[in-house]
Amino acid sequence: MAGGLVALLDDVAAIAKVAAASIDDIGAAAGRAGVKAAGVVVDDAAVTPRYVHGFSPKRELPIIRKIAIGSIRNKLLIILPVAMLLSEFLPQALPYLLIAGGLYLCYEGAEKVYEALTGGHHDADTPAVSSGPEHEKAMVSGAIRTDLILSAEIMVIALSSVETEPFVTRLLVLIAVAFLITALVYGVVAAIVKMDDVGLALAERESAFSQRLGRGLVTAMPKVMSVLTVVGIAAMLWVGGHILLVNVGEAGFHWPADRLHDLEHWAGELVHGGFGGVLSWTAGTVASAVAGLVVGALVVLIMHVVPKRKPKEDTAH
Repeated sequence: MAGGLVALLDDVAAIAKVAAASIDDIGAAAGRAGVKAAGVVVDDAAVTPRYVHGFSPKRELPIIRKIAIGSIRNKLLIILPVAMLLSEFLPQALPYLLIAGGLYLCYEGAEKVYEALTGGHHDADTPAVSSGPEHEKAMVSGAIRTDLILSAEIMVIALSSVETEPFVTRLLVLIAVAFLITALVYGVVAAIVKMDDVGLALAERESAFSQRLGRGLVTAMPKVMSVLTVVGIAAMLWVGGHILLVNVGEAGFHWPADRLHDLEHWAGELVHGGFGGVLSWTAGTVASAVAGLVVGALVVLIMHVVPKRKPKEDTAH
């Protein structure tokens, strides 16, 4: 009886070790997947704050919470089932999905550059505070729609890093990525949009140091938002371009990905040691961003410039 109990305990311990190892494997895979999707995460965190810009401070966190809930729904109820079905029954479609997503990101980034250069897209002149609940609902819906695209990119990129794993592992990794990335992105967004309120609270304290720090935060936030806008555009172009270059190769046309690899290798060989890796990464990132800008500019040309010119040509005749 005692021997049987000891054997049972040994079996339980063995099962526990296997389970712990599996959890470690899933955690490590989720970490790798999250790192691989980091560029889109930066883009997501940089893009989202503009959806709460202009709202009263009391509404900022509730709006972010609504968007975060919508983001989780996007990931778990829409993207996850589609991604798992495709990975199980049509894995060869994943590169084409990534190419489509990469094109969208390149277009979004190039469109923002186009708008900055031409002074277009000034539809936010009406203060959000005075627009009422309908405006808030529209902004939340718009944010969730944008999140759907970015979340799809994050999830598919994460899936591509574990596509050789068993079905259950892939499923658990994607669920972990969904929650971790959502918490990270919207936690950062909440911190960003409330930073000026923190600054105001510090500025009202009696301590001279707190007052200086508070005034500094309030003064810095507009600049931080401007920097985030630039970072978001750069991230769109970098991530979109890199996705295109790599996955066009996965789809069978290897020349762009090979040239990118050659450039990274050449840059890495210029300097020995750790700085060579930094130089290699920088060269690849810049090349990907340039490729993203070129491809995105072509799409912007088709979507915006050409349609605007046609009516003028018609009226000329």
